[in-house]
Amino acid sequence: MNPLDCLVFIFQFSSSWYLLLAAFLLGWLTITLLRKKQLDRKEAKQQLLLGTIALLCMEVFAVSTNLWTYAPDNWPVILWPTYFAAILFGYQLLRFVEKIV
Repeated sequence: MNPLDCLVFIFQFSSSWYLLLAAFLLGWLTITLLRKKQLDRKEAKQQLLLGTIALLCMEVFAVSTNLWTYAPDNWPVILWPTYFAAILFGYQLLRFVEKIV
């Protein structure tokens, strides 16, 4: 048996997931454009690094608490980009609020 046979990617998700992903990306893009003058390469790299680390931590937590597994037909492909976009949006939102306060 091929070990990759158990990795089934499912792309048929509820439209709510795609709407959520689009909303987070749009929110992130909007705040990023509003903060364009303060955004430099160092902060962009920091944002991507923190986003990746947070995503990995959430993944480890979710798998260890059985929120989802990687059994056949349970590969949560949509979660990764949605959570990553949410983390990027949250980062920009915190920086935006920090600027106001």
